[in-house]
Amino acid sequence: MNATSASAYVLLLSLASCCGCSRSDTGTSGTASGSAATTPSPTAAAGTASHGAQASSKPVVHDPTHPPIDCPLRAKGIHPHDMKPFEEVEKYIAFLERADRAAWQKPDVVVAALKLNGDETVVDLGAGSGYFSFRLAKALPRGKVVAIDIEPEMVRHIHHRAMTQGVTNIEATLTKPDDPGDVGAGDLVFICDVLHHVGDRDAWLARLFAKMKQAARLVVIEFKEGPLPEGPPEAAKVTRAEILRGVTGAGFVATEEETDLLPYQTLFGFRKP
Repeated sequence: MNATSASAYVLLLSLASCCGCSRSDTGTSGTASGSAATTPSPTAAAGTASHGAQASSKPVVHDPTHPPIDCPLRAKGIHPHDMKPFEEVEKYIAFLERADRAAWQKPDVVVAALKLNGDETVVDLGAGSGYFSFRLAKALPRGKVVAIDIEPEMVRHIHHRAMTQGVTNIEATLTKPDDPGDVGAGDLVFICDVLHHVGDRDAWLARLFAKMKQAARLVVIEFKEGPLPEGPPEAAKVTRAEILRGVTGAGFVATEEETDLLPYQTLFGFRKP
C-alpha cells in the first residue's frame, strides 16, 4: 500500500468510526460508538436471545476488549457535515507526507536535535497530519505527545491513525487560530512551519507564554529568508529578527539557534524562565 492509499484508508476509517462524528452515541455515558458499534452490546444480546424474553435489569458493563473510542472532536461540538470533503483532505495529507519532503525537512535529524530523554510530554503545536507527532512518539517511550491543530480534519486523522496503528502515547486536540491550546503539560512545545501562518503573532505568543509551565522549552522552526525551492512566498515568511523579537518579547529566553541543521530552515530554541 503506497502513502496515498494508506492515507485514504485511515481517513476512511476516520469517517466511519469517530464517535459522535458519524453516528449517534449508544450505551451508557462515557462509552462511545464507532468501529466497536458493530459488536452487539450485552443489553442487545439479552433482548434478542429469546422471543418475548424480558430484558435484563442488570447494568450494562462495557466489554474491556472493545475500549471506547474517545473522539477528540465531540467535546468541541464539531459536526462531520461541517468538515472538508474527504478528497480534499486526502490530497492535503498526501502533500504533507510526501516522500521528497524528508530530504530537506530531515524529521529524524530534527527529533534527534531535540535531545529528548524519552519521558517528557511534547506538544506538537500545529501538528498538521502528524508528520512530526508520530516520530516524536517513538522517541518518547515513557512520555507523551499532545498533537494540537486548528483543523478538525487533521485532528481526526491523527486520532484515527494513532488508534489504528496502536500508538498509545499521542493525544490529538483541537484549538482555535488565535489560541495555542492546551500546552500547559508540555515540557517542550514544538512549532514547525507554523509561525508564519499565525495572524496576530504577538498576542498569540503572549498566550503561549502564559499557558506554558515554568522552565518548559520552546522550539520554533521557520524558513530562512531569501529564494528557496521550498517554503512559503517571501512576503509570507517571518524574518529571523521578527522571530527573536516576538518570542523574547513574549517573555521567553533564547537558548540556541541552529542555522546549519536544515538546508532551508532555522531551528530556534527558547525557554520559559
